[in-house]
Amino acid sequence: MTTLEPALPAPVLIVEDDALIRLRLLGVLRSLGYSEDALDFVASLGEARAYARSQPLALALVDIGLPDGSGIELIRELRAADPGLSVLVISAWSTQATIIAAIQAGATGYVLKERDDLEVSLSIRSVLCGGAPIDPFIAHHILRHVPTQAQARVVESATAELSAREREILDLVAQGLTNREIAERLTISRYTVECHIKHIYRKLAVPSRTRAVNEARQRGLLS
Repeated sequence: MTTLEPALPAPVLIVEDDALIRLRLLGVLRSLGYSEDALDFVASLGEARAYARSQPLALALVDIGLPDGSGIELIRELRAADPGLSVLVISAWSTQATIIAAIQAGATGYVLKERDDLEVSLSIRSVLCGGAPIDPFIAHHILRHVPTQAQARVVESATAELSAREREILDLVAQGLTNREIAERLTISRYTVECHIKHIYRKLAVPSRTRAVNEARQRGLLS
């Protein structure tokens, strides 16, 4: 098994009743370095509850629409049992009420099933790095309902929290270095670089390297 740095947390519980989506998530997780024996798939709320009672979890990927109930109930129960557990929602449900309910229940992040494998993979990577990924469509939808001044305060706060390492990596990104080149320059793993870049995207509310550099320059973070 190919391992990432740091070691991949296991076991991972995947709560999904659609066979094709289960197969797709298996492929995504294997591409991240997971072996099949570290992954446990269940298809219902009842099965997930029984599994969670039988052993501790390291990560949970949860669908919202399950045959015997809502994944939101499961998220609430899992987080109550283990407040430090990361729970990523991977669902087709995109209504604002559902998204907010999932986050209030304790979901770490939320990504739509319609996203391609790379985007789903990046969301899982972000969670593994301690991030809280929100699908761009969802973020845009929610921000449209937030007053402009409130958005500005959120942005200013996020910028203030950009760490020294993140600023250093952002400067190297602006110089045109690839993730591999940045990793070699700073003597850290490529995976660690990807984690920092995802955090930079989240804090600057941007979807790409180019937008991150442009936004940083507008805010005076880069010369």
